[in-house]
Amino acid sequence: MDILEKRIYPRSGDKQTIYLKPVISNPNISIGNYTMYNDFVNDPLLFEKNNVLYHYPINKDKLMIGKFCSIACGAKFIFNSANHTLSSLSTYPFPIFFEEWELDCKDVANAWDNKGNIIVGNDVWIGYEAVIFAGVTIGDGAIIGTRAVVTKDVPPYTIVGGIPAKPIRKRFSENVINTLLEIKWWDWSREKISEKIHAIQTGEIDQLL
Repeated sequence: MDILEKRIYPRSGDKQTIYLKPVISNPNISIGNYTMYNDFVNDPLLFEKNNVLYHYPINKDKLMIGKFCSIACGAKFIFNSANHTLSSLSTYPFPIFFEEWELDCKDVANAWDNKGNIIVGNDVWIGYEAVIFAGVTIGDGAIIGTRAVVTKDVPPYTIVGGIPAKPIRKRFSENVINTLLEIKWWDWSREKISEKIHAIQTGEIDQLL
């Protein structure tokens, strides 16, 4: 593990903001370099416990978050085990209480509908107390608004908000979006990003080519 992967706090004296990658222990969660989380309510080191919910090993579903993402305080990732199956005549989770009803314990996952993994691309901004549900893929460069409830996929470089979250607008023209998706600046070396950081900040797309 290199120095970046070990470093937790990106700013001196700030214990509310962390790089997530070095604090993750769950093998079913993967976080890219420089992705950060800020929490001014709870200890951000407890991200797995407080923000990744109903993520039980029996389901083997995954949370995958790319590089350079910004995750605001209280954002939640709600996994499949929070669901109650809709294919049954009852939403009561009988399989969970297998001892009570003399059911086979290996069928416990039948208590919920499995919609799949949560995948978050690179350079995604997830706003304050936003909620992302199982089965959702968020494209590179997207923005999730404050307290949005995301139940469907979000295209790259799209701003969404509301309950349920709906597209508000694209961040850039299709040409700029396609260029950004092609060059994938987040995969560049640290040295190249440092060299081009002014152009990234000021929107000079031609300087990135």
